This record gives sequence, structure tokens and C-alpha cells, in this order.
Amino acid sequence: MELFMVIIGGKPAGRYTEQHDVFFGVAGALKDLVPQMNAFWPELENKMHIDSWRKITHVGSSRIKVVPKAQASAPDHKLFFVNLGGYKPNDLEEYHYKHLIVATDIGKATQQAKRTPFWKEHDASHIDDKFLVDVDDIYEVSELLGTAFIEQFALDISDSGTQEEDSLHVGYLKISKLLQQP
Repeated sequence: MELFMVIIGGKPAGRYTEQHDVFFGVAGALKDLVPQMNAFWPELENKMHIDSWRKITHVGSSRIKVVPKAQASAPDHKLFFVNLGGYKPNDLEEYHYKHLIVATDIGKATQQAKRTPFWKEHDASHIDDKFLVDVDDIYEVSELLGTAFIEQFALDISDSGTQEEDSLHVGYLKISKLLQQP
């Protein structure tokens, strides 16, 4: 079983523009996540697409593995998903930077997020009517995987000895095309 991070998108009924969300799931292959993604965003069932994805095996100098719960040891570190939001002058859009961080707790993860290039580029937290940046969302990834995952599996996080990041797969991918892959 592998851990995946997927940016999914689509235009739900009644919306004028395409919407996006981040999805975390565990499966043997990317296409095996489709039923979970449909359950996650039922308004877009079989109508969504993937904008980008990554198989999560390394974050910084940490190796990430999905293991049966019985084989898991008490974790020293946790995997966090951080969503930073920021504004640019004369632009209606709020831009987001999605980042994975391994840390001992949410406070340390927040501190690391504030050292990212996206954060430094904007200098300070965004407050109403300011063009800056803030930590919009921060979650422990295992909590986003749901009860079924927590009951059966765990994330094993260990030092890999190298500074390594996973490959990002960026580009529009229709679910129907994904399901046709062997």
C-alpha cells in the first residue's frame, strides 16, 4: 500500500469556476483511489479530474511508509499537510502553497512552514486588506486518511539519511483516462 497526495478539481453544479481540493489516500496504485476520491467529493463523482499528484515516500530527510498497525512503533514524528495562503497586489486571487512537513508536533510544523520560500516571499501573516501570507490550514495527514486507515494502518516515519523529495506529477488527468491504464 502506498500513500498518495492528489490535487483534484472539477466544477460542481451551481459553480462558475473550477474548484480544487487536496485528497490523501492509501492504495496500491493511483487509479485504485478513484472510489475513495468519489466518496470524498460526491458532488463530482466520476466528473472530477486530477491536476497533480505524488506518491509520498520521502519528505525532506524522512522516509514515509504505510505499515500494518500491528507493525507500527510509537512515532517520534508526524507527517503534516500545510496549506499556506497569500495575496499579490492588484490580483483578485488568493494563491496557495501546499507543503508536506515532518515534525514532532503541530507547533514545530508551523515553525517549519514559516521558513518556506513561499512564506519568506510574503514576509508576514495576512490580515484583512493586506497582501501577505498565512497558514490557512494545517493537518496531521494520518487524521485525513479516515477511521478505516487508522484502524488498520499507520505511517512509519524514519530518517532516510538523505535530503530527498518525491516526484511530482503535474498536469490535467481525466479520471476516465486514469481508469483505462493497466
